[in-house]
Amino acid sequence: MKGIKIIFWVLWRIWFYILMAIPILIMLPFLLISIISESGYPYFFKMARIWAKFILFGMGFYYMIERLQKLEKGKSYMIVANHTSMTDIMLMLAIVRNPFVFVGKKELSKIPLFGFFYKRTCILVDRNSSRSKNEVFKRAQDRLSQGLSICIFPEGGVPDDETILLDEFKDGAFRLAIDHQIPIVPIVFADNKERFSYTFLSGSPGKMRIKVLPFIETKGLTSENRKDLRDQVRQLIYKGLLEFKKKKNQST
Repeated sequence: MKGIKIIFWVLWRIWFYILMAIPILIMLPFLLISIISESGYPYFFKMARIWAKFILFGMGFYYMIERLQKLEKGKSYMIVANHTSMTDIMLMLAIVRNPFVFVGKKELSKIPLFGFFYKRTCILVDRNSSRSKNEVFKRAQDRLSQGLSICIFPEGGVPDDETILLDEFKDGAFRLAIDHQIPIVPIVFADNKERFSYTFLSGSPGKMRIKVLPFIETKGLTSENRKDLRDQVRQLIYKGLLEFKKKKNQST
């Protein structure tokens, strides 16, 4: 039985990367046109959402979302969520309609085909370089000034220890939100680690529960409030994860 599971996991993981490539190849001419200039990004974003949903449904995932507040069209936000899986990227694209730009680790740019578009449309950060971090702020500010939103996973990466429910948050997202006086959108991803973690022989098709929490305004806040804001948002997401965990335990 274990041998059958291992074969399933291996084939399933390979299928994931095939699914990543199929819509990119189909939409390739349009994707290339959309990244010629930054003004084409909203069109690229629409195709990215199709790509994301194609992968999620192709992997046998279905998502259930509870929105306690909705994003307004044409408004910029700082979108943050817990980070446990590569599917966090796809799920975020699937549930948020407002065009946003990811701030993400440069290592993902090495993935064939996906990486080509990733490094041309996302803001890449090298966490070992202070110069890179400064450039991230400049690029993010440029994108916000264009009316786009920014999405950051403030844990700074997926914890190596999968028993960690929620890692400590970095300051970057909250510094940017305060600098631009834009609302923070906290989102809780409840099941992504169970569905498709970074552990190769793991995961399964099934539901992905999401909760969009009430937004947190930053108007009137200054850099002195950054750490308090960071801790407040982390506590809200942590509480949301505990609530999902409690519901799951009660249903089993």
